[in-house]
Amino acid sequence: MCPCHNQLWPSRSCCECCGGSSDANIRLSDLRALLLRLGFQERIKGSHHIFTRDGVDEILNLQPRQSLAKPYQVKQVRRVLVQYKLAKEVE
Repeated sequence: MCPCHNQLWPSRSCCECCGGSSDANIRLSDLRALLLRLGFQERIKGSHHIFTRDGVDEILNLQPRQSLAKPYQVKQVRRVLVQYKLAKEVE
């Protein structure tokens, strides 16, 4: 069960991001898809994927390490999802 959704079968990328058990093994494409599904706007500058959303003060700047998101960036995304209660929007 996903700790933030109270659902048995939420999306894989959401549970990996919100659960915190595998920060080093999150694909950037999965994290990117999650943020886009939550209404974040993306702009790309070089290898940086920059995400913003109305009502969220933080700017999320993701940069891949090969095809994976960097662990500290996954933690930043998780903190924003929890702080703004955005994780409940993913279904």
